[in-house]
Amino acid sequence: MTEEEKAYIHWLYQAVGVGSRGFLRSLLSWGTARELYQMTSSGALAKKVSEQYTKKVTQMTEFSKGYDVEGVYGHMREQGISLVTENEPQYPKRLSRIPDKPYALYYVGKLPQEGKRAVALIGARDCTAYGRYLSEQFGAAFAKAGVQVVSGMARGIDGIGQSAALKEGGYSIGVLGCGVDICYPRDNKALYEALLTEGGICSEYPPGTEPRAVLFPPRNRIISGLGDAVLVVEAREKSGTLITVDMALEQGREVYALPGRATDVLSGGCNRLIRQGAGLVSTPEELLEELMGGTERRLFPEAKGEAVQGRLFFLEGMQGELFELLDFNPLPAQELQRRYEEKYGKTVALPFLFKELLELCAGGYAGQVGGGYFMRVMKT
Repeated sequence: MTEEEKAYIHWLYQAVGVGSRGFLRSLLSWGTARELYQMTSSGALAKKVSEQYTKKVTQMTEFSKGYDVEGVYGHMREQGISLVTENEPQYPKRLSRIPDKPYALYYVGKLPQEGKRAVALIGARDCTAYGRYLSEQFGAAFAKAGVQVVSGMARGIDGIGQSAALKEGGYSIGVLGCGVDICYPRDNKALYEALLTEGGICSEYPPGTEPRAVLFPPRNRIISGLGDAVLVVEAREKSGTLITVDMALEQGREVYALPGRATDVLSGGCNRLIRQGAGLVSTPEELLEELMGGTERRLFPEAKGEAVQGRLFFLEGMQGELFELLDFNPLPAQELQRRYEEKYGKTVALPFLFKELLELCAGGYAGQVGGGYFMRVMKT
């Protein structure tokens, strides 16, 4: 497809407006985007459509008056924004096989590579320390294994997992519910800029489209569609995350979830998904085993089967052992002392235990609560 033809497709997307996917498909069944532009300008299009679309065609006609097709498209390309349609070889093959696929995608950076596994990593915006930690661990592990991370660049689980993947030199793509030239949420400005240079940003909405609540549920089908599987880290019983899960199931994607305590509100959705048949995973190795048939053990020789809940590989000696015992809920030092002696068969004096715990706090791996209580935190 030539750049000139894409210029008319860009006009068509803007003229039709967001949220009119069915109307857009109907129009394209009558001719090319260039032909539709000519029919709109001549008034011929108004005579072809049914009465229910009269208002939309009137809006298209008004929008097209004085519209500079090549100039507007050229300005978009100068911003580094590309357009790919379903008829082109670079259109993501995973996406081409889903129901209601987008006819075209706007993108900046790189689209996912064919032939490399991809996981949609999603979850709650207002996540817990437990969710933050695991999202970071899974995102980093996927990057090390060469698995691409797909998500919505939202606050919380999405953004944390994507940032972790990029930090480890991996690839991630953010699917937006607005134009690719708009950073939403603004809190993720650093992630947005990193994706532009090290990964990708895509959307079915034209540049300049402001984020609106009604635009996010449709974009979720693209998030799940770009992945081979979907991983839910944290979600409430009633959560927007579960919309993506429903779409993933319709697309034939495997769904996995991380279990949590029965009393944790943000684990309610995950626990329900597991009861309904979603795959239960607690470490990156388990999911990589499913995706890659065991090759992750070669990629993670240092993990020795303890990829997430085991010690951090760079924490040596007693600090690494204590880190394994820490939880995201605060525990008293005396309880940690008891657990340490029970697990490792070694006696430890409480003052020395305190010293090691305080060093973990200083390093950003633990937090002190109420004087004598300690908890695991996510290293930032």
